[in-house]
Amino acid sequence: MTRAAALLFAVFVWGQAAWGQPPQEYTTQVVATGMRYADGPVWSLEDFLLFSDTVTDKQHKFTPGKGVSEIGSRPGGTAGNAYDDKGNLYTCEFRERRVTRTAKNGKVEVIAARFEGKRLNAPNDVVVRRDGNVYFTDPAFGNQEDTRELDFYGVFRVKTGGQIEAIAKWKTRPTGLTLSPNGRTLYVTDSDEQSIRAFDLDRAGAASNERVVVSKIPGVPAGLRTDEMGNIYVAAKDVLVYSPQGQLVRTIRLGETPSNLAFGDPDFSTLYVTARTSVYRIRMGVKGAVPYSP
Repeated sequence: MTRAAALLFAVFVWGQAAWGQPPQEYTTQVVATGMRYADGPVWSLEDFLLFSDTVTDKQHKFTPGKGVSEIGSRPGGTAGNAYDDKGNLYTCEFRERRVTRTAKNGKVEVIAARFEGKRLNAPNDVVVRRDGNVYFTDPAFGNQEDTRELDFYGVFRVKTGGQIEAIAKWKTRPTGLTLSPNGRTLYVTDSDEQSIRAFDLDRAGAASNERVVVSKIPGVPAGLRTDEMGNIYVAAKDVLVYSPQGQLVRTIRLGETPSNLAFGDPDFSTLYVTARTSVYRIRMGVKGAVPYSP
């Protein structure tokens, strides 16, 4: 899609106490369309948005002022993506049931494929803390259920030394995850229980104190992000924004059901939302969080 062909329309954003404002109208731009199932948006240090089309196994990028282009195909599948502060790309390859790291020179390294000798289910989303700790979710959907070897759905950590540990073993399915601005809290969506759970992370990256911070989310919660104030953004029936205390403070309604989201643009104040066939761009007036190492 060229920038001239991008579709603009108004979207109502319903605000509550945290913003102290009545409902506002924002301009939303459709920057990409024609996808089979868009997911895994992440902003690159090179100032473009990378996202996945999970059905076609392709990765695309949107560059403001230039439009959308395909940048690669991964036969192993491509779902969630994340960058570290060196520009390495981490991708959940759900068909190959692994998480990979792609260096800027194109070299691909598998960082997680098995746990205790058994293949992972179908890694879905990934986030990297500034100190190099990697966290990812491992649910299974559809025919992935028929071939899974693990008897649980996991939230995993890849330590800075490369060791893999399960920080949660659920009977329900985790999907999206994100970090708080200070990197000391990990948030994870539970798509079956329609909730967001949180874990405390220590200085080394170990998790403890699992708890539910948001429950009874409308729709099926998936992707997560936080802003610089610690508010939690979740892709569910709509894009829902919760305070760090779990209070719903804003609802963003789009024309499609969102799957995932990411902050981007050079000032990091634009929310990009993948929503099935399209990618939406909304100027928010608040910066996304860049989690620092504690």
